[in-house]
Amino acid sequence: MFRHVGEKRRPLHNIKLAILLSFVAGIVNVTGFYAVGILTTNVTGHFAFIADGAMERDFSKSLNFLSYTLSFLSGAFLSSLLAEYFNRKRTQSAHAPVIWIEISIISFVAVFGTLFKDHTALLANLLLFAMGLQNAIVSRISNAVVRTTHLTGLFTDLGIELAQLAIGQTPADTQKSLLPSVSA
Repeated sequence: MFRHVGEKRRPLHNIKLAILLSFVAGIVNVTGFYAVGILTTNVTGHFAFIADGAMERDFSKSLNFLSYTLSFLSGAFLSSLLAEYFNRKRTQSAHAPVIWIEISIISFVAVFGTLFKDHTALLANLLLFAMGLQNAIVSRISNAVVRTTHLTGLFTDLGIELAQLAIGQTPADTQKSLLPSVSA
């Protein structure tokens, strides 16, 4: 599921990856929401809160939500950097270090989170960082087919696929229809 990349990757690998890591993201999101009151897989909504804080002149609110988005971005950046580094070294399990970092962060928050109950922003930043790691590594592994931390893209893709199914169109047919037509 994690080591199949490129031409070796089959749709079943992506389905397994999507199910497993979407489940993890869902648990992290629900747990993060109940533990710290923040959705820890949702970056889009945080931008709205940045703007809301600015409009209310509550700049500490804006900075908090900016830190959440930057934590997710930093996780995605580190994930891609590490994956590229280990991929260039031709390491067989180039994605493993990223997954282990994610597991370590989530485990740390799960075990020691109550000790930091007065530092909810720190916990939220850690969880958002972990979800940035996960989303980037899953995107790399699946060639951007699978996203595990946001439903907007998943439901968009699902809507497109259901429409294709309804009219009997295959993904290859859709690709052809997206190409610009050249009139002679």
